[in-house]
Amino acid sequence: MDYSLIGKIEKAKRYAQERDRFQFNSFSVAVKGDNNSHYVSYADGKWKCDCEFFSLHGRCVHTMALENILEKMVIAEPVVAE
Repeated sequence: MDYSLIGKIEKAKRYAQERDRFQFNSFSVAVKGDNNSHYVSYADGKWKCDCEFFSLHGRCVHTMALENILEKMVIAEPVVAE
């Protein structure tokens, strides 16, 4: 194996452990729910989900799960209760 690649692999492992190095700006993902898959996107600090609960409340189990997974790697605008 190329010795320069070994150094890069070690550096990548270190970066992966330092979550504060990463900040997602936008992405989309399918979340497999108990009944259906739902499509969640994140852009410009705002979450969107195609589930009915999100359309009524501005957050849902799908977005909250992703917030937990991506802790400190996304900066979301606060949800205003209506």
